[in-house]
Amino acid sequence: MSLAEIEKAIDELPPKELTKLAAYVIHRDKLTWDREIEEDFSPGGKHEKALAKIDAEIDSGNFTPLP
Repeated sequence: MSLAEIEKAIDELPPKELTKLAAYVIHRDKLTWDREIEEDFSPGGKHEKALAKIDAEIDSGNFTPLP
């Protein structure tokens, strides 16, 4: 199914079904975002070094807590 076909099918949904679809898409997007954040800050992730630097600053007492 092409994106154009999906868009056409969405345009034909009744309002109640469109609301359900929107909630589903938002939920899927949140799950994807959560997974990306988890991967980015996991060992081997693209922010692993930044997290290690922050941990080192905290361990050394060289940090300013947020208010």
